Amino acid sequence: MRGLGAVLLAVTLGAAAGVASAQGTFPSRPVRMVVGFAPGGGTDIIARLVAQKLGERWGQAVVVDNRPGASGNIGAELVARSTPDGYTLLMAFSSHASNPALGKLPFDIERDFTSITQVGSAPMVVAANPALPAKTLGELIAYARAHPGAVKFGSSGIGTPVHLAGELMMQLTGISMVHVPYKGIAPAMAAILAGDIQLTYAAVLSGLQHFKSGRLRPLAVASRTRYPALPDVPTVAEAGLAGYEIDFWYALLGPGGMPAPLAARIQRDTAALLNSPEMRENLAAQGCIAVGGTPEALTALIRTEYQLWSKVVKAGGVRVE
Repeated sequence: MRGLGAVLLAVTLGAAAGVASAQGTFPSRPVRMVVGFAPGGGTDIIARLVAQKLGERWGQAVVVDNRPGASGNIGAELVARSTPDGYTLLMAFSSHASNPALGKLPFDIERDFTSITQVGSAPMVVAANPALPAKTLGELIAYARAHPGAVKFGSSGIGTPVHLAGELMMQLTGISMVHVPYKGIAPAMAAILAGDIQLTYAAVLSGLQHFKSGRLRPLAVASRTRYPALPDVPTVAEAGLAGYEIDFWYALLGPGGMPAPLAARIQRDTAALLNSPEMRENLAAQGCIAVGGTPEALTALIRTEYQLWSKVVKAGGVRVE
């Protein structure tokens, strides 16, 4: 028995030494950053900006691997099943927290992932077609209340963060609007510009040029503070609707079970580049505010949003077909 114990101790110490050695030399080969969405979208653009700078910092390529489908779940599952050695990471979008509220997934969004850092926050704007007889959020709510079902709001699909943003507004105000799902935010934006729908919930970048040209009317920003590029647009809270605060966000995750020192190393390096003026400027050009917070803050964000969207999905009877 003493001999067996000595062997087990040696194996354990050897494994620990191997992990420590791997962490000390990380990365010694290219790193894969999985994106659960198609190339050219917001998550893909943010991932490529971060991947390029991390690669320069590490002296190893960080390769973006697009695995689109199921609102990001295909890419997320790939990462959840990967070895937790830091060489496979996930650039996640807000839908990572809302997806499990819509149905059972082949992974657990907390247990099967290691939080690293929130990369950025993209403010959401309540955007209206100018033909809608409402110039403020208060006027929109009053109009929708007086004309149930007259306002059609478009989204990037059933159960997406944009759809749930509309559901939450209806639940908080008691108004009734018609949800029109599209296959992506681009066709939804085309529809509101054409006047086929009257309202949508858009990331700042998606609507900024149209706000400035007057083709769309920004009624309110759903963030805690006003957005610098839209200084005259009030927050939703300033417009009189309490409890409605939504930002789209991007975050870096690893597979569950990553050693804490390794996750901390990646978080420090990512936060350092996010704090650089160049990266802040690059992200701002994409309508994204750099964050670079702690793993604990990211875990709390995901948990809070999952709880919120679970309630919204249940109350709204949202079903993904």
